[in-house]
Amino acid sequence: MAQEEKKVEKIERLTNNQETIRNIATSAHIHHGKTAFTDNLLAAAGMMAAKSAGDLEAGMATWQHSDEQERLMTVDAANVSMVHDFHGQEYLINLIDTPGHVDFSGNVTRAMRAIDGTIVLVCASEGIMPQTETVLKQALRERVKPILFINKVDRLIKELKMTPEQMQERFIKIYKDFNKLIERIAEPEYKEKWQVDINEGSVAFGSARDNWALSLPFMKKKGVTFKNIFELYSMDEEQRKEWTWKNAPLFEVILDMTIKHLPNPIEAQKYRIPKIWHGDLESEFGKSLVNCDPKGELAFIITRIVIDPRSGKEISAGRLFSGSLEPGMEVYLNNEKKNQRVQQVLVYNGIKPEQVEHIPAGNVLAIAGIVGDVGETITIKPETPFEEIKHIFEPVITKAIEPKKMVDLPKLVEVLRKVVKEDPSLKVEINEETGENLVSGMGELHLEIIENRIVTEKGLEIKTSAPIVVYRETVVRKSKVQEGKSPNKHNSFFITVEPLEDEVYDAIKKGEISERRYKKRDDTMFKKLSELGIPNDEIRNVRDIYKGCVFVDDTRGEVHMIEVIDLILDAFEQVIDAGPLAREPCMKMKLRLADIKLHEDAIHRGPAQVYPAIRDSISSAMRDAGISLFEPLQVHLIEAPSEYMSTVTKLVSSKRGQLIDVQQDEVGVKVTAKLPVAEMLGWSSDLRSATEGRGVSSLEDQSFEKMPTELQSEVVRKIRNRKGLAENQ
Repeated sequence: MAQEEKKVEKIERLTNNQETIRNIATSAHIHHGKTAFTDNLLAAAGMMAAKSAGDLEAGMATWQHSDEQERLMTVDAANVSMVHDFHGQEYLINLIDTPGHVDFSGNVTRAMRAIDGTIVLVCASEGIMPQTETVLKQALRERVKPILFINKVDRLIKELKMTPEQMQERFIKIYKDFNKLIERIAEPEYKEKWQVDINEGSVAFGSARDNWALSLPFMKKKGVTFKNIFELYSMDEEQRKEWTWKNAPLFEVILDMTIKHLPNPIEAQKYRIPKIWHGDLESEFGKSLVNCDPKGELAFIITRIVIDPRSGKEISAGRLFSGSLEPGMEVYLNNEKKNQRVQQVLVYNGIKPEQVEHIPAGNVLAIAGIVGDVGETITIKPETPFEEIKHIFEPVITKAIEPKKMVDLPKLVEVLRKVVKEDPSLKVEINEETGENLVSGMGELHLEIIENRIVTEKGLEIKTSAPIVVYRETVVRKSKVQEGKSPNKHNSFFITVEPLEDEVYDAIKKGEISERRYKKRDDTMFKKLSELGIPNDEIRNVRDIYKGCVFVDDTRGEVHMIEVIDLILDAFEQVIDAGPLAREPCMKMKLRLADIKLHEDAIHRGPAQVYPAIRDSISSAMRDAGISLFEPLQVHLIEAPSEYMSTVTKLVSSKRGQLIDVQQDEVGVKVTAKLPVAEMLGWSSDLRSATEGRGVSSLEDQSFEKMPTELQSEVVRKIRNRKGLAENQ
């Protein structure tokens, strides 16, 4: 116990030395070895038994749920902190181990907000995969610097029987492909600056399972060659372990790479803050953020919430960008717009949160006593909140969930509220009257895991519907001006709707333009829209960007506008959440408020008058412009042995899929196809059956496209029936 105390005290002491802190994550495609890698770092820091590190059967240290152990995959991101002694200097490594399966990629997005650098793992045998590209997008969008670890080198020797020369060729190919991705995805300033370099040591390779790693500078220093690696696998296990610890211990090589090539929080916040916070950088608060000032104003963002199963208390993990945190502090939640008190401040001792008395800026930590949501900005007084944490993929599969016993309905509602707190990638619609609750997730596996946890961990018996696909409503042309009158006939609103420009929509989806209400000129938004060719007069009139739709106020000289604008935007957002065709969310539209006529007396223009009028005028305008249903499509990379090529292409066409690309090499066939999500329910098992268990598919991209006209009316009818809406629209 005394030793445990010592570790926590050491971690607490090192939180004060910002230059020796590294806030990092592991990120990769599924089964490329992140969790075994994290285990080895924990073992080297004395946080777990070395013999258990990377042992799938013993269970990984960061797997906190039984379903992770059963499926041998990470579902939830896990925070771990450890102290490593490197060349006589102690370093505090705050690491977040993230999932690789695309259904849980929301965890990766949220983790990226808290960290400054990421170690991207790539399997030496499989190379760059679709999810590798996705995690790189997630990192670069948050200005998180990547370095590369080529893992599972043992597979090249044992399975593919490669020569040392072939291995070197494979490494160079992966490293070049990785740099091409950075060049394609990164912002102009970082396209070259953040390229990894074998000679400089920002690329390493090894086997997390066998606990060894090497980089070129390390090989030169130790006098190790590729031939030695080859000989390593002709030794027995004991000899191999002995050679590894002496010549190429994974933790030493990785720490060398992390400390030299990933930034400390002081360096990182100088370029990260302007990207993730859009307030005044010259204000006192702005300067505190940019300088990672422990004596500055408090700024903490919640990136992950865990609800303690015993006490039911919320533990909010996140990043402290400015100021310091202590138990008992009264803080302000900027999204909730209320004050709360911090009860505990916690650091991670390995994977275990432990209480401390003081933490300064630049650290990843957790607090208890606060009830907020992921993405909440916590300060002392009201400030500009951090940019919203935006997920790359949206939920496309929905299930209705209800309790087996109606008496358990209140308990189910409570459980769902907790579930969506812990996993904000889920969308939950709770209907307390009917007892039907809709849960939307990234895919079938995502919902399966959630259902399983509700039953096993929350102890609640539930029934679920067959999966439902979420569609989008939008317009195909510009409408005429449509009038919406308030119920009392004293107020009129005149609105037009048109498709949003592709370039603007893409910029919103990429996070280059913030989705929020705009009360005053925003330079970032103004500059980006100007670059995209939008007229300055129009940009000045943008009042709200919400879920990929833009609201423009073209009215002039209306004296009461300031009193009703928020009500107008509320009603606009209500229609975007549930469109007029089938109450599905809307997307990619530009709405213009052309004119308004308001009653002089404020009592006659309250919410009960404004909301219905705005909803009516938007609905009429959308009908005039021709409402279309857009369906979700996914681009998948399907890999299988060559003899299954025709089987795979037949399966794709049987599901209304479009073939984009087919490539064949000595390993097998790679088919890239775009498939409607509605046809993909049960896709994994269909693919397994068609290829006798030898085919795998990975999600590359997701989009919404216009449904075939002949299918639309039937789909709309089914959705309206399911939702209990009248047949006529």
